[in-house]
Amino acid sequence: MSEAKELQNDEREALVSIYEGDSAFKQVNSGTYQYKYGEEGNKSFLLELTWTEEYPNELPTFNLDTFYNRNLSRTVKDSIASILQAEAEQWIGCGMTYTLFECLKDKLDELLTDENCNAGEGQQMIIGTTNVRVEGDQTNTDSDEDDVHNDAKDGKKESKREHLTKAQKRKQWDRVDSKGNRQRGWNWVDIIKHLSQTGGRPE
Repeated sequence: MSEAKELQNDEREALVSIYEGDSAFKQVNSGTYQYKYGEEGNKSFLLELTWTEEYPNELPTFNLDTFYNRNLSRTVKDSIASILQAEAEQWIGCGMTYTLFECLKDKLDELLTDENCNAGEGQQMIIGTTNVRVEGDQTNTDSDEDDVHNDAKDGKKESKREHLTKAQKRKQWDRVDSKGNRQRGWNWVDIIKHLSQTGGRPE
């Protein structure tokens, strides 16, 4: 067995032990690991890290283009990638998966701002109208955005959720559980209160 494979086996055992019981961590296969940051359904993103054949003597590959990150702006993805790249280069030759996962936790607040999270939604709308993936080059986006705004004015597209304030969004989340269901009994009638207001059935 090569030195790289031995190091990978040792690190694999350590990762499973460290993250045991952590629902944010997932081992996809023997060389691919995922970690979820932030609050699910709110501001969050998923980092997928894959070991190469010669890892840890080579840098692992980072994947931020999973479906979970569809609302994450390209700017944020680039920022995360540059942070990981700078950190990983310091640890070549050593097991670095745990270090890379943990280094992003201190920077979550600045990465997951409203502007950065909502930017992905704008890109999704542009993709929907032009059927073209928007990455580095954004030619003709002004006219496409105008078309989107015109559609919204015509009543073809509703974007009420974008106009909600943070407080309104928080209040909506407080009314439902993690699956989006209302609490049991939210629409029940208080029979005692109802009878006290209407009077009981005459004897």
